[in-house]
Amino acid sequence: MVAAPGCDVVELTKSERKDYYKILGVNKKASEDKIKKAYWKWALMHCPHRNSGAIAEVQKEEKKKFKEVGEAFTIFSDPKKKTHYDSGRDLEEEEGMNMGDFDANNIFKALFGGPRGFSFEVSV
Repeated sequence: MVAAPGCDVVELTKSERKDYYKILGVNKKASEDKIKKAYWKWALMHCPHRNSGAIAEVQKEEKKKFKEVGEAFTIFSDPKKKTHYDSGRDLEEEEGMNMGDFDANNIFKALFGGPRGFSFEVSV
């Protein structure tokens, strides 16, 4: 990425990445509780099981949105990651902040815990 003369690199980086606040429908000053409620609202709406009867194209889009909602929650539920995100730093370049291994089930397991916890895993 090459910034135009006079362009702030941090602002350019922010403008080119996913807007996790927009994805969750919250503002930058949202409380942890509000972020968690927004996450649940959107995660349940885009849940793969909820959309299992839709055509393949819709299922693919909903799965993508479900993953983005989970990524947003992963960032905002960790104070260090949230600070890095808010400051405009590239999260994937930060050590240990790779979002490529994201799994929404890990969030559900962490929140509900144990084998009886809620899970969106599909048996094949």
